[in-house]
Amino acid sequence: MKKRYSLLPVISIFFLLGCSSSAPSDTNIPQAGEAIPVSLFPLQSSEMAATVTASGTFSTKDETLLSFKLGGIVAKVLVEEGDAVKSGQIVASLDLTEIQAGVRQSKLAYEKALRDHQRAARLYTDSVATLEQFENSKTAVDIAEQQLNTANFNMAQSQIRATKNGFVLKKFVNPGQLVASGTPILQINGAASGAWILKVTLSDQQWSSIQIGDQAEINAAATSNWTTAKVTQKSQSADPITGTYWVEISPESVKEISLASGMFGKARIQPSQTVQGWEIPFESVLDANGDDGFVFVVDGQKAKKVKVQLGKITPTSIQVVAGLENYKSLIVSGSAYLSDGSTIQVKN
Repeated sequence: MKKRYSLLPVISIFFLLGCSSSAPSDTNIPQAGEAIPVSLFPLQSSEMAATVTASGTFSTKDETLLSFKLGGIVAKVLVEEGDAVKSGQIVASLDLTEIQAGVRQSKLAYEKALRDHQRAARLYTDSVATLEQFENSKTAVDIAEQQLNTANFNMAQSQIRATKNGFVLKKFVNPGQLVASGTPILQINGAASGAWILKVTLSDQQWSSIQIGDQAEINAAATSNWTTAKVTQKSQSADPITGTYWVEISPESVKEISLASGMFGKARIQPSQTVQGWEIPFESVLDANGDDGFVFVVDGQKAKKVKVQLGKITPTSIQVVAGLENYKSLIVSGSAYLSDGSTIQVKN
């Protein structure tokens, strides 16, 4: 015979629990139109050094485009992109057929001019040739000699040699191509010397706060290692397209980071110049994005949302370098319920 179970005890328990529960407690959420209780933080400016954060790309200042002095047919390109090169190493050469013919022609012209001058000298000694004829033959020798020197120089320039120890960044042509004078053949840098720089872009306000020699820290996107560096150069004009300025930062050592030309990097620059600013609680900042953020300040009996420029950030506080010049109190609690223009009540 099947057993029957009664649901009465279970229903009774839920009924008793429902009867014994107390009335809903106050949630302390302000109702529409009510003043919102807030806590304030007094604002007082002081001198501070605001860290400037920026990003840019790594390169060396000696990146060079190599080309031939004369046009011609490329005979050999002896390196590929990424290859290491040493100063003086031959990396490309032209077909020498035409150039060698020019050298031989100049040499024959020089030898003829020299023979003519020697003949004119003998005739002048015998009073057969005039002084003018003798001097003209000497001038012809000088001209032919300079033409021969030019041809030999062009012969030497038919080969491209690496100008420094570094790496091949770009290869523009292949053997068999006809190139004009000055056409880029290879791009190399002097990375083997360790002379890397990080070139970052800044706003005009950030640029003005930084001086050459200011200390910094940099890292590459491919690694989390930060290395000490310093500012070595500043631009003296704005980019005509973006309106930004740049500074160059040189690492003191690159042993801890592996770099390649064009690699993305970040910098934290510590300006030697101090600025007037405010140090405020970290939790009072809303909607922070990069160097910008928002805070609520007291404007009479209402809350006002203002945009501020942020500086150095710590786990407990954050520097504000602009935006709070005309305010005396900052709202640090209750901001979750605030909007611009909300009525506020200051808590004791």
